[in-house]
Amino acid sequence: MAKIHPGATLTPGFRDFLPPWIARQPWYRGPETPELRPVGFYRLEDPEGEVGMESHLVSDGTDLYHVPLTYRGAPLPDVRPDALLATPEHSVLGTRWIYDAEVDPTWQSCVLDLVRTAGVSDPAGRSGVGPAEARGLPRAPLPDGATIEVVRILTPDALPDASSLLLGTWHPNGPDTTPATGCLAVVVSA
Repeated sequence: MAKIHPGATLTPGFRDFLPPWIARQPWYRGPETPELRPVGFYRLEDPEGEVGMESHLVSDGTDLYHVPLTYRGAPLPDVRPDALLATPEHSVLGTRWIYDAEVDPTWQSCVLDLVRTAGVSDPAGRSGVGPAEARGLPRAPLPDGATIEVVRILTPDALPDASSLLLGTWHPNGPDTTPATGCLAVVVSA
């Protein structure tokens, strides 16, 4: 299990590198670099304890974006260059390579396991936002070679007719408001 280091800092921080990265993505709907408001976070645990995995649910005031990230202590080989968001310095762990989790095999494996077992993500322990979680919904046995396709723009109550899903719950208007539910990711056959 990847250890959380309370009080640790990341330089540059998410507010510095996440908005410009989102602005460069084909799924981003805005005209310029967004001002993002956190809506929720959820974590997955690497059984080997090497890869940190946290998904950010952030709003630009119009759309709600799902941005799963992985944090590694070394570069991830054989991934497209635009999948690397940043290489900030962690005050405890040193340099971290932060990736779009969709390209990370550890994240793919953990999400497939969550879906297969109808498991639930871990809380991220972030203050100021409502709790968020991911839950596996296995509608059929997962095929060999299955992968996960991230749903980037979240729509409450929208569930595709896919065989198996990763469902999310979040609080779009703050911690003490009614939660919303929607699809975070879809299992795709190879």
